[in-house]
Amino acid sequence: MAPIRFIGLFKDSSFHTVAKRKNFASRNPGVILVFCIVFLVALGVISLFIYRWMLRRQAEKQRFDTEEG
Repeated sequence: MAPIRFIGLFKDSSFHTVAKRKNFASRNPGVILVFCIVFLVALGVISLFIYRWMLRRQAEKQRFDTEEG
């Protein structure tokens, strides 16, 4: 009988409200949408810089190959 009384003790206390979780994404869908858009834009900008860096590196390599021979 003691364990049942022990569980009942926490039911009305502040421990129960602290352990209760709320879903942030369902309450704020606009914020999640903005995070997704910002992530996609940042991913695009980073991939653009990487692509241009690779093209520049490839052009330098081809230039080096043609000057040497």
